Amino acid sequence: MSKQTTTQAAKPTHRLYVVKGEGKNARWIEIGAAWPHGDGLGFSITAEAIGLNGRIVMRQITERKAA
Repeated sequence: MSKQTTTQAAKPTHRLYVVKGEGKNARWIEIGAAWPHGDGLGFSITAEAIGLNGRIVMRQITERKAA
C-alpha cells in the first residue's frame, strides 16, 4: 500500500444531518459536510450547526433526484 498524506479531498464526500423523530415522520436537516483524510483513517468535519436534540447522521453524498 502506498503512503498517503492526510490532506482532504477538494469536495466533501459525506453530508451531516441532525435527525429528529423516527421512521417516516423523521425530519432530516442538513447541518454540515465531511471529507476523508488522504490516509483513509478519519474525516475532517465542518458543521453549520450542532444538533442538540436528535441524532447526528453522516451519509455518503449521492446524486439527488429532481423534485
